[in-house]
Amino acid sequence: MGRAFEYRKARKMKRWGNMARTFTKLGKEISICVKASGPDPEANPRLRVLMQNAKAANMPKDNVERAIKKAVSKDFADYKDMVYEGYGPFGIAVLVETQTDNPTRTVANVRSAFNRFGGSLGTSGSLSFIFDRKAVFKIVPKEGVDIEELELEMIDYGAEELEMDENEVVIYGQPEDFARIQNYLESNEFEIVSAEFERFPNDTKELSEEQRATIDKLIEKLEDDEDVSNVYHNMAPSEETEEEE
Repeated sequence: MGRAFEYRKARKMKRWGNMARTFTKLGKEISICVKASGPDPEANPRLRVLMQNAKAANMPKDNVERAIKKAVSKDFADYKDMVYEGYGPFGIAVLVETQTDNPTRTVANVRSAFNRFGGSLGTSGSLSFIFDRKAVFKIVPKEGVDIEELELEMIDYGAEELEMDENEVVIYGQPEDFARIQNYLESNEFEIVSAEFERFPNDTKELSEEQRATIDKLIEKLEDDEDVSNVYHNMAPSEETEEEE
């Protein structure tokens, strides 16, 4: 998981860089969650962690409350989670997660972005061998708690590996173990900073700076679409990014 950890660090700042886009994404996730399982955080574990994610991203409380109210209104659209996969130029794999009320519109926009920058949209599942999907929790470490001992204990609850990231502990596990990990952390009164599903490439490709610029333009074009929630790729972090980290 060491490689995945470095990959996650390299893309973290860029991913959270656009505050308005982040708030839109979180608001939609909260609304979808409330629509599916109700507006009470005590009875909706997924809503609890999404509210923590919003707090970590400095999303105003009013925005969170609006997202919850929107979900219980009669006019709330029925959103679907859709994943699109393809290759950008230079053989870079690109996976696009979306939440949309109009898949026809969304797939047209995603295909247009791929075509514009010399890529091509592939079939569903075509990149499943390249990316691993993980549950990723960030928690505040407790004083006196040994990370290695915590890792050994949490293995029984689905955790695969723990690593330190500045002053927080990052926990990785399989998506199907998300609830078990969350239950353990809450039962043991750990402060959950954020909890998400993320994808990590099994292998990355080195590109020249000129090639990287082209891929970055494709990613930015995809991320500008309001239906797009996450864009993943297997382009290796640049040397400059690694030095900054």
